[in-house]
Amino acid sequence: MAKLPVQKMRELERRFGEIEARMSAGPAADVYVKLAAEYSELEPVVKKIRDFQKAEQELADLEDLLADKSNDREMRELAELEIPDLKERIEGLEDEMQILLLPKDAADEKSAILEIRAGTGGSEAALFAGDLFRMYERYASANGWKVEVLSASEGEAGGYKEIIATVSGRGVFAKMKFESGVHRVQRVPETEAGGRIHTSAATVAVLPEAEDIDIEVRAEDIRIDTMRSSGAGGQHVNTTDSAVRITHLPTGIVVTSSEKSQHQNRAKAMQVLKARLYDIERQKADAERSASRKSQVGSGDRSERIRTYNFPQGRLTDHRINLTLYKLDRVMEGELDEVVDALIADYQAEQLAQLANG
Repeated sequence: MAKLPVQKMRELERRFGEIEARMSAGPAADVYVKLAAEYSELEPVVKKIRDFQKAEQELADLEDLLADKSNDREMRELAELEIPDLKERIEGLEDEMQILLLPKDAADEKSAILEIRAGTGGSEAALFAGDLFRMYERYASANGWKVEVLSASEGEAGGYKEIIATVSGRGVFAKMKFESGVHRVQRVPETEAGGRIHTSAATVAVLPEAEDIDIEVRAEDIRIDTMRSSGAGGQHVNTTDSAVRITHLPTGIVVTSSEKSQHQNRAKAMQVLKARLYDIERQKADAERSASRKSQVGSGDRSERIRTYNFPQGRLTDHRINLTLYKLDRVMEGELDEVVDALIADYQAEQLAQLANG
């Protein structure tokens, strides 16, 4: 176990006290909001630091009591009994603090853009993409997050060739970022008379939602085209040129949105474009930081097969951490916590190992 960074702990306590003082001084509303956000981020860390310091002080007092032969025998025996439990508690607090003090991903608290695309497997892949989207919708609902579809291209037999949505809420990206990659499904299609198992796939990308402070898109770097939105028959007699396509000239990224309102389409397309550009910047920074070592779970490689959903056996396997669960029906209902928690724990263990190795 790596030694706790005492200097960093002191610095966090000092900063926490400073924020408390500034908040109670009644700053302007916008300043207060920023301070409150930092306060809520630091509060659990500082509470744990104080619990640790209190336990260490208790241990020191008990060891002093035990060492002082002038104390009566009964008191020293009680101290001797308490010390092992206290040492175990301190060890547990050290483990928890190691996790809390790990370098934070600046995007963890953000909302996310979720993109799901059908891969190999034709209609069955599109149906699976739809199943994945519903799984994430249910998971989002269980966490109190809001899902809004930005654009969707439906498959011929149902599901989606492609669907892009925002998942809004606090800490969305922290929980969903390890979903990026190729998801493979093995099942008997409803259309398959012979009952043979088919394998198909869908690709998932989870991008942190970019804010204006994260990414700036210059007007001269984009081309905006409007297109006629294809509506359903006679109910859209007064159809206007509402669909919007934005091309980012330096990167060649193209984003489209085709809801009824051109103004909304432009805003939604810009939202996706900024998220993709922000993701490129993050990937570049990650590559520079980890040129010598690449995190198995956190690499975000979109071409990597990360998970298999085997319906005949009711089995889900995450290949990155060798996790196998035999409750696929519940996972598809949005019960993803066990998978997500295991992925986060594995990533944190790897970060701790890297810190310990310098």
